[in-house]
Amino acid sequence: MNFLQPLMLAALPLVSLPIIIHLINQRRFQTIRWGAMMFLLAAQQMSRGYTRLRQWLIMLFRMLAVAGLIFAISRPLSSGWLGQAAGGRADATLILLDRSASMQQLGEGTAVSKLETSRHQLVRTLGLLSSAKWILIESTQNKPREIESPESLLKLGETEPTSAAADIPAMLEAARDYIQENKAGRTEIWISSDLRGNDWDPESGRWKTIRDSLAAMPQGVRIHLLAYPRTANDNLSLRVTDLKRLGGEQAVLLVSLKVTRSGDTTSGDTMQPVKIPIQFDIDGARSVVEVEIDGSEYEMKDHRIPLEQHQERGWGLVSIPADVNPADNTFYLAYGPPPERRTLIVAENEGISVPLKLAAEIPPEARIKCSADIVPLEQLPTVEWEKIGTVLWQIQLPEANDAKLLQDFVDRGGEVFFFPPKAPTTAAFAGQRWGEWVEEKDGLKVENWRGDEDVLAKTLSGTALPVGQLSVRRYCTPTAAGDTKTGTTPLANLTGGIPLLTRVPTDRGGIYFCSTTPAVGDSTLASNGVVLYVMIQRALAIGSEALKTIRLLPAGAGVGEDVSTWERLMGAENAHPQEFPFQAGVYSVGGHPGGNHPGGDSDPGRTVVINRPVNEDAPGTVEDKQLQELFAGLDFSRVDDSAGNLASLIQEIWRFFMGSMIVALVVEAALCLPNREKKTQVKTVPVGGGI
Repeated sequence: MNFLQPLMLAALPLVSLPIIIHLINQRRFQTIRWGAMMFLLAAQQMSRGYTRLRQWLIMLFRMLAVAGLIFAISRPLSSGWLGQAAGGRADATLILLDRSASMQQLGEGTAVSKLETSRHQLVRTLGLLSSAKWILIESTQNKPREIESPESLLKLGETEPTSAAADIPAMLEAARDYIQENKAGRTEIWISSDLRGNDWDPESGRWKTIRDSLAAMPQGVRIHLLAYPRTANDNLSLRVTDLKRLGGEQAVLLVSLKVTRSGDTTSGDTMQPVKIPIQFDIDGARSVVEVEIDGSEYEMKDHRIPLEQHQERGWGLVSIPADVNPADNTFYLAYGPPPERRTLIVAENEGISVPLKLAAEIPPEARIKCSADIVPLEQLPTVEWEKIGTVLWQIQLPEANDAKLLQDFVDRGGEVFFFPPKAPTTAAFAGQRWGEWVEEKDGLKVENWRGDEDVLAKTLSGTALPVGQLSVRRYCTPTAAGDTKTGTTPLANLTGGIPLLTRVPTDRGGIYFCSTTPAVGDSTLASNGVVLYVMIQRALAIGSEALKTIRLLPAGAGVGEDVSTWERLMGAENAHPQEFPFQAGVYSVGGHPGGNHPGGDSDPGRTVVINRPVNEDAPGTVEDKQLQELFAGLDFSRVDDSAGNLASLIQEIWRFFMGSMIVALVVEAALCLPNREKKTQVKTVPVGGGI
């Protein structure tokens, strides 16, 4: 048991007050032996045992009454996890609130979600405790924010549900940093989460650092977990997997989707078939298709939705009826023409620029437009960089303003391929510079290459590119410039481990260094053009992503963007504009929303589509053993709750002790009542017996 006012327990010695009063009262009288009274005392020996017992009971219940009063004013808490964990005043109480999409799961037989239940439970629980500061760290921003009281959890928009995932290690890191920076004293950390594996990331190396730093804090940190681990037994989640618009005499939108059904199959029972309606709401036109799901997954390929012939842009949603988790029953989408894939070529001669131009201009699909421009170095400042997807560079590495233009282009998401110039200099870019040319008369073959990812990966059918058929007669490899420690990732190596294609790691965009050129005397890149074509087209596809007027983002990926120009087209009506990157929906950025429809503005701006991350559909939770390992060595407690639970997790029980005091006083009063005297009936008998 614990107490909200533990200092009042210092009055417990007052329980002995009845004994002290009794002893003092005994000393008031002096014992004098008097023969007559000694006779009476001897006559009472037979009832002495009962009298003593009653006196001891009176003393006991008086002591219990005092003890009950002291315990009542100490405000005891109910026993159990929270009753034992709570108590005492904390210098700072940090509340880590998981707002991920999975926390919107409803309780069995209720319309209350895990998140809503946890907020009310935290308010009820923390409202009984004392703290100098209340700090909220919610799962979208992962930044500490001081709140007035626990009741603020029910009022703030930053505690409402989102479509994003949570990062529990990042939230704990933010809590640790707050404690260290503010030099907080005794600290309590309360975590509310559903223990989803993708949110907790138990395999991350961050946990050891968090655990060690919290354990080393001298002030003491207590961690309490309010867990909602129960997953839905029969939940349906919807996700659109592909979207294409086809023109022609009748424009259509091809929608591919997948419906995943979760359930308990551990008993070996198969899932019963279920029919559900799938609703398509595209540009205000609704249609419904009823499908039957037999098993755990259902896939629909290229469902055709007719469009107006002139309708090139639009948006909408696909939905299924609401179930135990409404957050995964809707998926938003938008369509529009693909951006033109434009390539900028800067080369020394036509023997190199022409093969590069051919590889960049041939579109992989009829609906995609590709173009390539060869420009001299002095015209770089006049280039419309916002329309370029890939740069093919075969002159001296850029310096000064030219280097800044290229770096800004990469930071925006563009792709750059560098090919060695005829006469390399000491100029460097991205921590790399060109070495010296080496000639191999017999030519070198490609010894190995990365066929699992990047620009040399296998085709969709699993066929490997003919990289091994290339022959390189002259090469010039890049080397680290100066003291730079920037490493590179080899994508292809020649015989002897000589790098042919390397990539410099970047946060956005891509920087590649190719150690030879497509010139006839240097390699067979041009004559065996498959590798060169695929390599450039894949880079173009990636670089053109930043040029799309439609961006498909998982919720939370737009953190840090300026949302002041975002306008909601579809989605949660009550979401605050600052919360748009975390709320599923369709948003217009710049331009005018009408520009996406016939008769709208000529500049439609960009359209951003936000949906829940893929990992939020994974139902797995952190196992109990894993959880204990994550908090090993820390003062950690856990309680499991369920969505819709109305019972308080913690409550004061002073009323019980107050009632006990009253009962003790009543019993003591009853014991103090004197014994009733037996009335003796007297019968009168006449003397003499005569009449």
